Amino acid sequence: MIVRFHKNFKRRYKKLRKKEQARCDERIELFVRDPFNPLLNNHALSGEYKNYRSINIGGDLRAIYELISQDVTFFITLGTHPELYQS
Repeated sequence: MIVRFHKNFKRRYKKLRKKEQARCDERIELFVRDPFNPLLNNHALSGEYKNYRSINIGGDLRAIYELISQDVTFFITLGTHPELYQS
């Protein structure tokens, strides 16, 4: 699987603490091996993020992505649940 990152994802990733970055790296590696591993809680989104999916990174941290094709995933953004989903 090819994984690409939007500039917004990269910017938010850089703001994470080293421990959170390491957890993010681990979860994305797990995602590449097994996108529907129960640890990731991979699920479809609705509303503003319709046609996107989310995985759990750890704690309250989420990563939102778009499945471009069967082999290409585009991670759009990263943040806590309230940051991403508040109205």
